[in-house]
Amino acid sequence: MDISDRSFQQTDDLGLSHDERTYVRVRRSKEFEESGDYEAAREALGELWRRVGERPLLEGLGHRARAELLLQTGVLTSFIGSDKQIERAQETAKDLISESLSIFDEMGDGERVAGAQIELAFCYWRQGAFDEARVLLGQALDRLSGSGSELEAFALFRSAIVERSANRLHESLRIYADSGALLERLGSHSLKGRFHVGYANLLLFLSESDRREEYIDRALVEFAAAAFHFEQAGHTRYHACVENNFGNLFLSIGKYEEAHAHLDRACALFTRLRDGVHLAQVDETRARVLLAEGRGEEAEAAALSAVRTLEKGDERSLLAGALVTHAKSLARLGDHARARFMFRQSADIAQQAGDPAGAGQAMLALIEELDERIPAREVCALFERAADLLDGSKHPVLLTRLTDCASRAIRALTRERAERGEGPSPPAVSAGQDAGESVDAKWANFSLKREVQRYEAELIERALREADGVVSRAAQLLGFKHHQTFVALLNNRHKNLLHARTPIVPRKRHTIARVRAPRRTPQHKVRASE
Repeated sequence: MDISDRSFQQTDDLGLSHDERTYVRVRRSKEFEESGDYEAAREALGELWRRVGERPLLEGLGHRARAELLLQTGVLTSFIGSDKQIERAQETAKDLISESLSIFDEMGDGERVAGAQIELAFCYWRQGAFDEARVLLGQALDRLSGSGSELEAFALFRSAIVERSANRLHESLRIYADSGALLERLGSHSLKGRFHVGYANLLLFLSESDRREEYIDRALVEFAAAAFHFEQAGHTRYHACVENNFGNLFLSIGKYEEAHAHLDRACALFTRLRDGVHLAQVDETRARVLLAEGRGEEAEAAALSAVRTLEKGDERSLLAGALVTHAKSLARLGDHARARFMFRQSADIAQQAGDPAGAGQAMLALIEELDERIPAREVCALFERAADLLDGSKHPVLLTRLTDCASRAIRALTRERAERGEGPSPPAVSAGQDAGESVDAKWANFSLKREVQRYEAELIERALREADGVVSRAAQLLGFKHHQTFVALLNNRHKNLLHARTPIVPRKRHTIARVRAPRRTPQHKVRASE
């Protein structure tokens, strides 16, 4: 007899109602969930819910019992789906949690609505949809504001994670500072451990962006505190996460042997737990360590393992990051064509998931690794796309990378124009200065964006000329997949070149217009996926 059978028999012996037995099972399942044993949490629900992908048995339950069971099965679907990389698990979890949220809302139970919003937000976070997660957590915090409850502390903690993932590091730091005392006063060992490990990860990011070494020391202290609380909570899974994070920390300070030792421990723990997604994250971390050591072939194998696992699930932001690491390893092994494809694939996946910062960083990585292997026009287009995606970012490391990639774009233009025997070229950052001419004078009135657009206009004009003004042919020459994108570029950014295209001939319309389905708005699309 398994734990679910024993629990069921015990609740029967107590003479509890169907609703009361459901509450007992949900509560027991929650205890296993908080200790990181998600399979035991599933088993604790017994015949009420057997596996991910199935609906829970709601027949005969009152409104509250239905809502509690739906919420718990949604939470477990999200966790188990993430660990086992089950396709569309996060969408299924969102459906279940949204259904429970609606019932709680009808009952007027604001606290349980907030609890459901917090869990729904984390499904979006797992998919890389940080804006949606932020909105839901904000709504939950509005309901819980000033309550001083553990649920409010939990919402704050998850908000900090979302902001860190979205590269809003100082906003995340503010949330940790504001919520730390509340979490320490109210939180369980499991929640305290997650707070400390999240704070430590943030400090690692800040140590890189703010160039402050004391953050490394503070991160070590926070990781140690997290390990203590997870040990007290019996949370093996989160203990393994701490080992992976130690690997990241030692990578950041160049201690590769220590990094490998911690990653070996993380790998052993996650293997025992059969946790595929976290094993993939360990593989990705190890690939970055191996790249730093110059062990390209081993790095490529580790990164490929991570990508193959993450491709099976819904965690698109994690997949985008693993693809960047794999692309870097391929680039350094000389497989430039595959690397180029994977960088672009990573950017597309991140952008589709709602992670513009991740998409922008993939574009920067492509320029950094392959700027001398691709045409100047592509380098400029990549830089422009990255700058748009990262617009408004105040992350010092990202700003430094943007500046470096701007320099690479200018040098690429300089090389290409020199090869064609054209001039004058834009000033190259690395070029020596003319005698008596200051740096400021050399760069006076220079605009990278203007120079890129000017060069873009030259290429468009040439393509239109060689295509005899046919926009579909010119779009093909320029590498556009859809000529409508090229038309939009002409109409908005290069109106002065419209004369170079063939005149637009209006199409004949039928006397009776075709009936079309109503256009789906972004709101419809979101609702359809919930």
